Amino acid sequence: MSNAWIGYIFMAATFGLYAGIGVMSRTADISEYYVAGRRVPAVFNGMATGADWLSAASFIGMAGTLYLSGYDGMAFVLGWTGGFVLVALLLAPYLRKFGQFTIPDFLGARYGGNVARTVGVFAAILASFTYVVAQIYGVGLISSRFLGIDFTTGIFVGVAGILVCSMLGGMKAITWTQVAQYVILIIAYLVPVVMLSQRITDVPVPHLMSGQVLQKVTEREKEIFNDPKQLEARALFQKKADDLAAGLKGQPASAETERQLAELRAKAKAPTPHAEPFPGEDEKTRDTARLNFMALAACLMIGTAALPHILMRYYTTPSVKEARQSVFWSIFFISLLYFTAPALAVLVKFEIYTKLIGSSIADLPAWISAWAKVGLVQIDDINHDGILQLAELTLNPDVIVLATPEIAGLPYVVSGLVAAGGLAAALSTADALLLTIANALSHDVYYKMLDPAASTPRRMIISKILLLLVALVAAWFASLKPDNILSMVAWAFSIAASAFFPALVLGIFWKRANQWGAVSGMAVGLGVCLFYLIGVKFHGMTPWFGIKDIAAGTFGMPAGMLTVIVVSLLTPAPAQAARDMVEHCRYPNLRNGALDEAA
Repeated sequence: MSNAWIGYIFMAATFGLYAGIGVMSRTADISEYYVAGRRVPAVFNGMATGADWLSAASFIGMAGTLYLSGYDGMAFVLGWTGGFVLVALLLAPYLRKFGQFTIPDFLGARYGGNVARTVGVFAAILASFTYVVAQIYGVGLISSRFLGIDFTTGIFVGVAGILVCSMLGGMKAITWTQVAQYVILIIAYLVPVVMLSQRITDVPVPHLMSGQVLQKVTEREKEIFNDPKQLEARALFQKKADDLAAGLKGQPASAETERQLAELRAKAKAPTPHAEPFPGEDEKTRDTARLNFMALAACLMIGTAALPHILMRYYTTPSVKEARQSVFWSIFFISLLYFTAPALAVLVKFEIYTKLIGSSIADLPAWISAWAKVGLVQIDDINHDGILQLAELTLNPDVIVLATPEIAGLPYVVSGLVAAGGLAAALSTADALLLTIANALSHDVYYKMLDPAASTPRRMIISKILLLLVALVAAWFASLKPDNILSMVAWAFSIAASAFFPALVLGIFWKRANQWGAVSGMAVGLGVCLFYLIGVKFHGMTPWFGIKDIAAGTFGMPAGMLTVIVVSLLTPAPAQAARDMVEHCRYPNLRNGALDEAA
């Protein structure tokens, strides 16, 4: 069977499976549509949350970032897994006790009126939209590469698959689709890395053998680092960067020119970060790297505990007890991939360093040109010697996992499996994010603010129309290729951490937090985060303390937290009803001396 047909079959089979589940789960019941009837058992909710969480960023981007960034990339692993500890301890059980449908629901009830709800809706849409653009971008990459179609066409093909599930059955359909998607994505992630480990080490347990392979990679890296041809190529890239910078003196640089300059400087640097300093690397640079590591890990951890589409999952369990249990299952299912990503990065790096670097450019394998057409691989023979140096190879982090079977020379059917897994990861998260945005608009804005008397069928029709419109707008943004997947996802985490975390946590654990404190805190936190993110990323603003734009929440979240506390103390205390709600969410109910199981 040809490679093209293998790609078609895998894509058709997975789309068909998800569409079938969506059709079987269609519903007209409002509780089923918004929270799956609150009947999802803990283990399945954990599996669905795992699929929801293991987005295109985790499946496609995680190992690639570890490959390119080395130790710095571990901030993503630590932040994203550690965040679920905060979810379990600070939010999930209390939001389940509160009930209702959305996070703005909680903000509206806890802080009274629609002002806090409105700010919450805006923040939920902004964070979710940023996140969903990254997922749809991932869908476009996979579809265009494995179906042999245009990138933009691939995006809209993927959006069609997303809409089949989410429009028919809402959260009910998404939940059971995500269970199937988790099974597919974890098998697709583990199979190639196990096969690669077997081929390189004769042991099919990559988690145990990656340490030995890393030693070989380190030795090979030192050879590459000291190769005169590599040093020559780096010097030429540095000269090219200096010439470009000199030509820009006194002139405003475009975003494209800034990008080119950053790429040239990156190629001129050493291959990857080491534990030891590079020659010429000063202590200030290393301190800044450490600070960025801690800031990013903290942002991702706090953002995890504040993302609306994740917190919504804990509304779907039958009880508070099962909400707690489902957090445990979420961590278990997520860890299966996160423990594997570092091993995958090491094994792929070994393959590239030993099989690719130093070989003739004329004889490079076919996967190089195939992924170059998608824009994820670039070869630049700057010293014109016909031999590939490491500095002359540019790999986008999003290509590492998707191209792993081809890099390792595995059968193409494994590539089809990986494509199906990546598609499952992107679709599962995109489903939940689009539903979050549509629900915020249809439930929190239309039903709660504009037309409280709206019938159930009318509310669901409006939700589905909004779902379609948001999906099309997100697809258009994704077609512009705004950035790599992991960066866009990190922005969403910073936005969520800055806007939601202070108001949610203080709303649960501090009775004195009031409406004006929460509204001011969300507005200030979000404002500081966006100011920093946009200024550093798009307008060349000098980073504060050297912290990158992907960790903008480092400044937004503390600003929001401080604002909630100060403004709440300077304004009247909340009404008794708000204080009673805190008591209700924080403590189990007693009925005839026994704990209420629903609590």
